[in-house]
Amino acid sequence: MQGAKKVMTDSGGIQKQAFMRGMPCITLRENTEWVETVEMGWNVLVVTDKEKIKKIINIFSPQGERPRVYGEGKASQKISEILTSFADRKRGGQIQR
Repeated sequence: MQGAKKVMTDSGGIQKQAFMRGMPCITLRENTEWVETVEMGWNVLVVTDKEKIKKIINIFSPQGERPRVYGEGKASQKISEILTSFADRKRGGQIQR
Protein backbone atom coordinates (compact mmCIF):
# COMPACT_ATOMS: atom_id res chain seq x y z
CA MET A 1 0.00 0.00 0.00
CA GLN A 2 2.92 2.33 0.54
CA GLY A 3 2.82 5.12 -1.99
CA ALA A 4 -0.66 4.22 -3.27
CA LYS A 5 -3.24 6.95 -3.79
CA LYS A 6 -6.16 4.50 -3.65
CA VAL A 7 -6.63 0.85 -2.83
CA MET A 8 -8.77 -1.66 -4.71
CA THR A 9 -9.47 -4.94 -2.93
CA ASP A 10 -11.91 -7.68 -2.03
CA SER A 11 -10.20 -8.26 1.35
CA GLY A 12 -11.83 -7.14 4.57
CA GLY A 13 -8.46 -6.70 6.25
CA ILE A 14 -7.14 -4.48 3.47
CA GLN A 15 -10.28 -2.33 3.66
CA LYS A 16 -9.60 -1.55 7.31
CA GLN A 17 -5.86 -1.02 6.75
CA ALA A 18 -6.63 1.43 3.95
CA PHE A 19 -8.98 3.35 6.22
CA MET A 20 -6.43 3.45 9.04
CA ARG A 21 -3.82 4.82 6.60
CA GLY A 22 -6.22 7.43 5.24
CA MET A 23 -6.40 5.85 1.78
CA PRO A 24 -9.60 5.70 -0.24
CA CYS A 25 -10.68 2.09 -0.74
CA ILE A 26 -12.62 0.62 -3.65
CA THR A 27 -14.03 -2.72 -2.54
CA LEU A 28 -14.89 -5.27 -5.20
CA ARG A 29 -17.73 -6.84 -3.24
CA GLU A 30 -21.45 -6.43 -2.71
CA ASN A 31 -21.07 -6.03 1.05
CA THR A 32 -18.48 -5.44 3.74
CA GLU A 33 -17.95 -6.21 7.39
CA TRP A 34 -16.53 -2.67 7.73
CA VAL A 35 -19.80 -0.85 7.06
CA GLU A 36 -18.66 2.22 8.97
CA THR A 37 -15.88 2.85 6.42
CA VAL A 38 -18.52 3.03 3.70
CA GLU A 39 -20.82 5.20 5.83
CA MET A 40 -17.96 7.64 6.50
CA GLY A 41 -17.20 7.88 2.78
CA TRP A 42 -13.73 6.26 2.77
CA ASN A 43 -14.77 2.98 1.18
CA VAL A 44 -17.05 2.36 -1.78
CA LEU A 45 -18.54 -0.98 -2.78
CA VAL A 46 -18.61 -2.01 -6.41
CA VAL A 47 -19.28 -5.44 -7.78
CA THR A 48 -17.44 -6.80 -10.79
CA ASP A 49 -18.95 -4.36 -13.28
CA LYS A 50 -15.91 -3.32 -15.36
CA GLU A 51 -17.33 0.06 -16.44
CA LYS A 52 -18.46 1.01 -12.94
CA ILE A 53 -15.03 0.07 -11.56
CA LYS A 54 -13.27 2.28 -14.15
CA LYS A 55 -15.58 5.19 -13.34
CA ILE A 56 -15.13 4.85 -9.57
CA ILE A 57 -11.34 4.65 -9.88
CA ASN A 58 -11.38 8.05 -11.58
CA ILE A 59 -13.94 9.87 -9.43
CA PHE A 60 -13.81 8.37 -5.92
CA SER A 61 -12.08 10.79 -3.57
CA PRO A 62 -13.22 11.15 0.05
CA GLN A 63 -13.56 14.70 1.28
CA GLY A 64 -12.94 16.03 4.75
CA GLU A 65 -11.17 14.57 7.70
CA ARG A 66 -11.16 10.87 8.44
CA PRO A 67 -12.78 10.16 11.83
CA ARG A 68 -10.69 8.28 14.42
CA VAL A 69 -13.29 5.58 15.07
CA TYR A 70 -10.68 2.87 15.70
CA GLY A 71 -8.48 4.91 18.04
CA GLU A 72 -5.34 6.89 17.38
CA GLY A 73 -2.87 4.06 16.83
CA LYS A 74 -1.19 4.46 20.20
CA ALA A 75 -2.59 1.44 22.06
CA SER A 76 0.75 -0.39 22.39
CA GLN A 77 2.42 2.74 23.78
CA LYS A 78 -0.34 3.19 26.36
CA ILE A 79 -0.24 -0.49 27.35
CA SER A 80 3.55 -0.34 27.75
CA GLU A 81 3.29 2.75 29.99
CA ILE A 82 0.62 1.10 32.17
CA LEU A 83 2.60 -2.14 32.54
CA THR A 84 5.83 -0.29 33.30
CA SER A 85 4.09 1.83 35.93
CA PHE A 86 2.52 -1.28 37.47
CA ALA A 87 5.86 -3.12 37.55
CA ASP A 88 7.61 -0.10 39.09
CA ARG A 89 5.03 0.08 41.89
CA LYS A 90 5.42 -3.65 42.56
CA ARG A 91 9.20 -3.24 42.91
CA GLY A 92 8.88 -0.16 45.09
CA GLY A 93 9.91 2.18 42.34
CA GLN A 94 13.11 0.30 41.57
CA ILE A 95 13.59 -0.79 37.97
CA GLN A 96 15.31 -4.15 37.89
CA ARG A 97 16.85 -5.37 34.67
